[in-house]
Amino acid sequence: MLIETELKEFLDEKVLEYNNPKFIESDPIQVPHGYSLKEDIEISGFLTATIAWGNRKMIIKNAKKMMDILGNSPYDFIINHKPNHLDSIDYFVHRTFNLEDFKYFIVALQHIYTKHQGLEKIFSSYSSKNSTQNAIHEFKNIFFEIPHLSRTKKHISDPLKGSAAKRINMFLRWMIRNDNTGVDFGIWKNMCPSQLSCPLDVHSGNVARKLGLLTRKQNDAKALAELDKSLRHMDPNDPVKYDFALFGLGVFEKF
Repeated sequence: MLIETELKEFLDEKVLEYNNPKFIESDPIQVPHGYSLKEDIEISGFLTATIAWGNRKMIIKNAKKMMDILGNSPYDFIINHKPNHLDSIDYFVHRTFNLEDFKYFIVALQHIYTKHQGLEKIFSSYSSKNSTQNAIHEFKNIFFEIPHLSRTKKHISDPLKGSAAKRINMFLRWMIRNDNTGVDFGIWKNMCPSQLSCPLDVHSGNVARKLGLLTRKQNDAKALAELDKSLRHMDPNDPVKYDFALFGLGVFEKF
């Protein structure tokens, strides 16, 4: 295990290596990068993050398919769609996220933008000074406060029920963190990067364990809290910049 100063220097170098526009080419974040309107970015980002598990090329392909279904104007479709518009969508599936789930997400997002002032408002209202995890829990409650199929609830994780909530933490990184390199968007100005948690997955978790940043074996909420503590120790203002280092080492370097 590297000593602390060497470890920070090593990871800071890896952040610079991976947190740059080249990263976008092979990452699902390329989908919201196709838009310029704030609401288009956050809706496309949220839907893309929702299906971000499995093969990355398939994630990107299916996220773009969702955008096609929404006429490549996701906010306009979400706000103005009527039930008959949903009836005309004949097929969509990504692993266990199916057409009925997708239709519900469209309806729930309309509810959030018309009744709750949008995604940013919910997350900024319920986040604490040093965490967004309670906000994710409250967001899930709001997202499913209208009639829904019970099966669809599994597609949004709840950190207060033990989940590391990788996909939604990744979405929040995209929206909140301004990296000045053009990868993360930083379009949510009422929140700051110090509140964020690392999108913990099998790659970042395995690398974090090898580097001594994480001891817990499961990738769950307790592991995330442990990793957050380690990353905040290295950079309290921007702890999740190290997601680029951990993910890059795991995926691109097979560290």
